[in-house]
Amino acid sequence: QTPLAISHHQVSSLKALFASSLRLLFLSAVQQLVHWREPRRSTVAFSGSLLVLLSFATFSIVSVLSNLLLAVLCVTITFRVYKAVIQAVQKSNEGHPFRTLMEKDITVSPEKFGKFVDLSLAHVNRGLLQARRLVLVEDVVDSLKLASVMWILTYVGSIFNGLTILILVDIIIFCTPLIYEKNKSQFDRYIDLVHSQVEDKLAKYDFHSLFLMCELQIKMCETSL
Repeated sequence: QTPLAISHHQVSSLKALFASSLRLLFLSAVQQLVHWREPRRSTVAFSGSLLVLLSFATFSIVSVLSNLLLAVLCVTITFRVYKAVIQAVQKSNEGHPFRTLMEKDITVSPEKFGKFVDLSLAHVNRGLLQARRLVLVEDVVDSLKLASVMWILTYVGSIFNGLTILILVDIIIFCTPLIYEKNKSQFDRYIDLVHSQVEDKLAKYDFHSLFLMCELQIKMCETSL
């Protein structure tokens, strides 16, 4: 039984290590894009994501996907015919122009799929537990914070739809780091000023005691009922 237990522990440790490594690689790649460490890739990612979101906002999803696939097919078919004509004229035998891409293994192995499912399942379970804790008011302060955020989002939703918010988020994610790095000293000075003023305002109010009093009143009402 001991070797089996050790083996199971090692497998769990390897899964956790792989998940953390995958997360770090993903975050590093995203950070490289949004901080414009490689301007060519960042330009392609920003323009491509913005173009797709604007297309979804203007046309239906079916129309966008069908036109996108049609454009890709037009490029590949044209290139395929062009290379075939060139090979016929030059009487060469280079073969299929996309041979290197066709020979690449793009299948998903069961091991990779299992690791992805395990990682996704861990995030889903964590989200479900957090949602239950907030909705069922395990902590009054956290639930009131969630209610405040939802209340603010009702006003945001009345002004913007989901795609408009995604477009704004896409622009902010790619533009904010670039603007911040160019004007870092000025931004840091204003951020410190705002942070100090907010701390001074919050120091005048004891919100935690207020929430504890509300929680005590709720418990007293429950016991009286």
